Amino acid sequence: MNEKRVDVTVLVPVLDEEHHLRAVIAAMLAQSFGGTAEFLFIDGGSRDRSGAILREHAEADPRVRVLHNPTGGIPEALNIGLRAARGRFVARMDAHAHYPSGYLQLGIERLERGDVVSVSGPQLAAGDGRWSRRVSLALASPLGVGGAKFRRVMSEEIEVDSGFTGMWRRADLVAHGGWDEAWANDEDLELAARLREGGGRIVCLPAMAASYVPRDSVLALARQYWRYGFYRVKTSRRHPTSLRPSQLLPPMLMLTLAGTVGPLRRIARPALALYGVAVAASTVTCARRAGLREAAPVPVVYATMHLAYGSGFLGGCIRWGLPSRALLAVLRSVAGRRG
Repeated sequence: MNEKRVDVTVLVPVLDEEHHLRAVIAAMLAQSFGGTAEFLFIDGGSRDRSGAILREHAEADPRVRVLHNPTGGIPEALNIGLRAARGRFVARMDAHAHYPSGYLQLGIERLERGDVVSVSGPQLAAGDGRWSRRVSLALASPLGVGGAKFRRVMSEEIEVDSGFTGMWRRADLVAHGGWDEAWANDEDLELAARLREGGGRIVCLPAMAASYVPRDSVLALARQYWRYGFYRVKTSRRHPTSLRPSQLLPPMLMLTLAGTVGPLRRIARPALALYGVAVAASTVTCARRAGLREAAPVPVVYATMHLAYGSGFLGGCIRWGLPSRALLAVLRSVAGRRG
């Protein structure tokens, strides 16, 4: 391997991203960064023209390298990239997201100031298809993002549990073993939990805000959120303090829905009606921003995200076991706030 050192290595997992890939690569290569950077695109066996597009850019720009990921998994791709990285800092970027031109510079400056182990920017949805736009509307509301503080517009730096993609010192990633390949999903949150348990702080900077394109079909959205809920259980079992109260609301919604036809229906039905009121109120807010025609299907988006996540969480409890210590930690946290 060429031992030439660079300041930052950018890791980009790729799998069938030809629709957005050229624009994304152009934006990455145009980063206004004063140091040296390399861009490692790790292809997971794309069946579209992604591979050809990557090779084309590698031939045209010496900063670009293309690596092969035989499994297609994201944590595997990131670890392949980490092992090949020559940078003192490592940034992860997504092949369906757009980052501000100063992203790398801002991230390195913040890491060099010390007191943080990871830095990223807000994750802001920007749809470019019919359903993608509707998902973006939902994700601009509290009902859509839940307790994920990094998914909101912000005016100042905040500390977060995890973030969207992000930047680290390479030495810190290596010391913590990189990404755990047993996590087919939620690998970023699992890594963040390990970093926090090691005493690290994770911060989100407004100026590093990145826009990404949400799923453009209800089915794809349901699959995505089902995986989120399923692996949230696995992460919570390993890292009990990582579970947040808001992440329990979707499985509670599922249990409430089931309770409407059982002996608890007198409690479950009013609770379900309250959820309906919250969805309606949030949809009205969306309509004020984007118009009634665009916002009318947003309740479908909310229901898809919440029910898919909730059923995935319950499925995860069946697969991995109940995250008992995490649930107790949430109860203690809620009780402490009320006290």
